Amino acid sequence: MDFVVGGLAGVGAGFFSNPFDVVKTRMQLQGELVAKGQHSVHYRNIPHAMYTIVKHDGMSALQKGLVPALWFQLVVNGTRLGIYQHADNYGLLRDDQNNTLFLNSLFFGSVAGMSGGLVGSPLQLVKTQLMSYSSRKIAVGTQHGHPGTWKALKDIYKRNGFFGLWRGAHGMMIRNSIGSASQIASFAVCKEWMDNNDVFQQSKYLSSFVASNIGAVLKTIVLTPMDVIMTRLYNQATDASGRGVYYDGIADCARKITRTEGLLAFYKGMGPSYLRQAPHTVLLLVFWDVLKDLQKTMNID
Repeated sequence: MDFVVGGLAGVGAGFFSNPFDVVKTRMQLQGELVAKGQHSVHYRNIPHAMYTIVKHDGMSALQKGLVPALWFQLVVNGTRLGIYQHADNYGLLRDDQNNTLFLNSLFFGSVAGMSGGLVGSPLQLVKTQLMSYSSRKIAVGTQHGHPGTWKALKDIYKRNGFFGLWRGAHGMMIRNSIGSASQIASFAVCKEWMDNNDVFQQSKYLSSFVASNIGAVLKTIVLTPMDVIMTRLYNQATDASGRGVYYDGIADCARKITRTEGLLAFYKGMGPSYLRQAPHTVLLLVFWDVLKDLQKTMNID
C-alpha cells in the first residue's frame, strides 16, 4: 500500500506542475551545442515561453506529455516513496528517540530515487520527446513527432529494441538519486524539527508545506545540471544502431555543453524548473502526508 500511496501523491502533483515541465524542457534544449548569442532565442523567460507556446501550438501544448508524465509520477514516486517508507517502517531511518537520522535518510532517499529512475526511464524518454515537439517556427532540439505515448513506446521499441527504451536511463538514475535524496531528507528533517518544536500548532500540514518548499529549493539547486544533461540525452536523435548522434553518455554530454555553451548552460531552465519543483514538491509531499494519515485511519497495510 505504501507504493500506491506514493504513486497517487505523485500523480496529484504532476498534473499541476506539467506546464512548467514543458517550458523547462524547451529552454534546456534551446541553443543546444551552439555558443551563446549565435542561436535563435524563442523562449526568453517563463512568461514569454508560455505565450510563445500558446501562440504557435495552442493552449493544450502546455500540457504536452501529460499522459507519460502522470504514468511516470505514478511509477517513479510509487517506487521511491514506497521504498523510503518501507525503510522507515523497518526502523532504518530513526534513532532510539524516533528522530530522523539525516545520513540514513539521505542514503535511502538516494537508493529509492535511483530505483524509481530506472523503472520510470522509458516514460521519461517519451515525455521529453513529446514535450519538445512543436511548431517549426519555435522548434528546439531534435523533433520526434510522436502522435502519442503508446505509439512512441512502440516505435522506439521497433527501431532500437527493448534496451532502446532505457536509452539515457543512467542519466535519469543519477538525476533521480540526487534529487530524491536532497528532497526527501531535507523535507523529513525540517518537518520533524517544526513538529517537535510546535512551530505550527494550528495544523501539522503547515509544517509539511514549509518543509516541502525547503526541499524544492534544495532539489532545484542540486538537480538542474543533471536535469539538463538528462534532457539532452533523452531528446537527441539516434543512428541505425540506436546510439545517440550528439552524445555518447553523461561525461561526453557534460564536456560538449561546457565547451560549446559554457558552464552557465547547466542552469538553463532553472526558473521554470523551480516553478515546477516548488508546487510539485509541495503537492507531492503534502499529498503523501495526507494519504499516509488516511491509510493509518483506515488501517490499510
